[in-house]
Amino acid sequence: MEFSVFFITLLILQAIFSFQASIQAVPANSNLFREYIGAEFNNVRFTDVPINSNVEFHFILSFAIDYDTSDSPSPTNGKFNIFWDTDNLSPSQVSSIKNQRSNVKVALSLGGDSVANGHAYFNPSSVKSWVSNAVSSLTRIIKQYNLDGIDIDYEHFQADPDTFAECIGQLITTLKRNGVISFASIAPFDDDQVQSHYLALWRKYGHQIDYVNFQFYAYDQGTSVSQFMSYFKTQSSKYNGGKVLVSFISDGSGGLSPSDGFFTACSELKRQNELHGIFVWSADDSKAGGFRYEKQSQALLAIRH
Repeated sequence: MEFSVFFITLLILQAIFSFQASIQAVPANSNLFREYIGAEFNNVRFTDVPINSNVEFHFILSFAIDYDTSDSPSPTNGKFNIFWDTDNLSPSQVSSIKNQRSNVKVALSLGGDSVANGHAYFNPSSVKSWVSNAVSSLTRIIKQYNLDGIDIDYEHFQADPDTFAECIGQLITTLKRNGVISFASIAPFDDDQVQSHYLALWRKYGHQIDYVNFQFYAYDQGTSVSQFMSYFKTQSSKYNGGKVLVSFISDGSGGLSPSDGFFTACSELKRQNELHGIFVWSADDSKAGGFRYEKQSQALLAIRH
């Protein structure tokens, strides 16, 4: 009898500890703000973008692509080259903004939508060679630019989800293990092919992924606050346990606009302790408007309550 009571008590304690651990694992509010920069060659510089000293700020250079740099780019199996505005976003400018602002980190994003007027496809010939080449080429770029992390933004695929998961998962794992990067993010959106690839990656390597930059602006233009909240709940469930960041697009071409309720949704998520951060596509487009919504986003994130 005493043994039975002891065993039952032990089971209860284990259940309590397990429940507490699951609570602790759920992401909470964050003051993280992230912004893509450099893809559209609008002469935007790091110093153009307002930076609130009370947020954690990530610039994401866009893009590094595993294509060659000839007039007719072709896949080079993990050998990455720089396709962002290097005249305005150089290694010295990265070092300068990080020295000026202790709350700033800089990452690079891989892939993107297009290259040389065509789609940028993920199409490795083999996992082993792609990972080896990617680790080598990206380590060189990351060290040259004094970067802190990587973002995965492939949007077009000629490889199956398992190949994508292994290539990207092994890349992130190796770069972290080698001390080359301190964080990694992914940037999926609600498309069946895209989600099949990113969810395969998440299921196997989600523990290596620090942020989910979900492209909520890929939903229809004119998205309502209630629709946005529903989308957020759905994607948070799919990327279970992940820090799913909310987002808007500067040109207002999709999703829930900052002028149409985006900050209402953010405030509600913050009230629910689910505002894990905000990211923007992109500084290149925001420059013309004076970064009004970047300022508003960071002010909201900086409020501590």
